Amino acid sequence: MKPMKKDATYADLCEVPEHFVAEMFDGELYATPRPAPLHTQVSSALGMELAVFHRSGGGWRILDEPELHFGNDVLVPDIAGWRRERLPVLPVEAYFAIAPDWVCEVLSPSTERIDRGKKLQRYARARVAHVWLLDPMRQSLEVLTLDDGQWKLLARHEGGVAVRAAPFDAIELELAALWT
Repeated sequence: MKPMKKDATYADLCEVPEHFVAEMFDGELYATPRPAPLHTQVSSALGMELAVFHRSGGGWRILDEPELHFGNDVLVPDIAGWRRERLPVLPVEAYFAIAPDWVCEVLSPSTERIDRGKKLQRYARARVAHVWLLDPMRQSLEVLTLDDGQWKLLARHEGGVAVRAAPFDAIELELAALWT
């Protein structure tokens, strides 16, 4: 996928039509179509499964498609989570300058290369501690952790198994619930 525009500004990003997801990497503007229904279903199902961590007393803020600003980069993960002690109140702005503690990218053929490449690099640079790569087509979950600035694969799960995955390993997650 090639950038839509080089040397782009945030104003350029704001001009992208709403039916696209717009992101910038070092001033290169990318626009991808809104996610397909399967992608959206998997993301929504995961958010519901993790709601226990978001509710009062759960210790996390888990949000769908937050806009993250890391210097010259603007990223929109499918889901992101902040420990409440790091993000006690939501920002007034329409974006987050504080890096999340956890991010989930739901992979699709049109975005997988960016998700595994540019986005993982930016998440490492911003010191996001955990990334999940969820692939609805392969029915798989990859659990990554940041170790000395590099991504380390903690686990790869496939199919409808029940898993415990950092940083939410306090609960058992039924992957089958995400695929159906």
